[in-house]
Amino acid sequence: MPDQITKTTTTSWFSRVGSAFAGILVGLALIVGCVIGLAWNEGNAVKTARGLTEGAGLVVEATATPIQPANDQKLVHVTGEIAVTAPLEDTEFGVSGTGVKLVRNVEMYQWTEESKSETRTKLGGSEETVTTYTYSKAWSSSAVDSSAFAEPAGHENPEMTIEAATIYAEDATLGAFGLDEDVLSQVGGEQPLPLNGDNEEAIQSAAGQGRTLSVVQNRIYIGEDPSVPQIGDTRVSYGLTPAAETSIVARQNGDGFLPYRTRNGSEILLVADGDVPAGDMFQSAQDANNMIAWLIRIVGMVLLMVGFGLILAPLGVLADVLPLAGTIVRMGTGLIGFVLGLVVGTVTIALAWLAFRPVTTIIILAVGGAIAFAVYRFGRGRDKKAQAAGAATA
Repeated sequence: MPDQITKTTTTSWFSRVGSAFAGILVGLALIVGCVIGLAWNEGNAVKTARGLTEGAGLVVEATATPIQPANDQKLVHVTGEIAVTAPLEDTEFGVSGTGVKLVRNVEMYQWTEESKSETRTKLGGSEETVTTYTYSKAWSSSAVDSSAFAEPAGHENPEMTIEAATIYAEDATLGAFGLDEDVLSQVGGEQPLPLNGDNEEAIQSAAGQGRTLSVVQNRIYIGEDPSVPQIGDTRVSYGLTPAAETSIVARQNGDGFLPYRTRNGSEILLVADGDVPAGDMFQSAQDANNMIAWLIRIVGMVLLMVGFGLILAPLGVLADVLPLAGTIVRMGTGLIGFVLGLVVGTVTIALAWLAFRPVTTIIILAVGGAIAFAVYRFGRGRDKKAQAAGAATA
């Protein structure tokens, strides 16, 4: 049987009205924040795009070895094999591997809570909510706060004492250049690091005898029985990013790399796996910039609709004295909130474009106006022909 509890709460009509009017302030704050955020997003997208365009026109090809002093402080594109000498080691568990990045992944077996609510509006405007909370045990890579559960008793989670970690190579080089975490953190190609029984003695020695652990299915298992996990049991796995051919676009700074600052303040530090031309790296960065800008636009539009919905919410609650009337009013206010959010978001983006991309905006408006005028003239021409044909027939 599932571990469930059900709670029923009743909220009076007056309490609902008070909460709805308080929500107006939240809605106003949300709308103001979204307008500011959407305007900032357009400016930031333009700034990043222009910075990348500037960088694409300035970047110079450089060799990984020898270092060319004439390129110092310039934006360079370098490709070569990353090399490391010393193995990376997680001293807490005695796990090691040779590569540019060693990642420790940690999961703990914990209680989790899921809830499902059904709400019914009663005659007079009060609201009854029946919520079913379901508790289950699952592996989670983040700590689940059981004190916030509706029923914490019997579902307590212990503290997560082992944390995830990333260990970077301190001796990584690309030709004659040294590589720091800013570069290594962007290197891809992570692969699972195999663990087997041969590692178990070293792992147990590093972890200490106070822990009961074993190596099972490429993971370090901390607990009594891996086949029957208990709350608080922990499993640790590793990912290793091997040294491989890598392309970098960055500012050459002595024998290292730093972000390159463009005239508008944008910073450029691009890393790609393999031998990738500078042009392709800049294009990928432009594509990522466009995708982020569109995601923020969509999220901003949705939050604007939510904000207007909160402002209009009191109308639906007031009408809930008759539940059917409240449903009808909410359908109307939902549509109004959708339209207002769409209009305000679109106008905000359009004004931001006019501020940050005036030439592009004027061109778009001119093209749109020309098309509209052409359609208008075409329509007028057809009307005149129709009228002339009618007169001739008469």
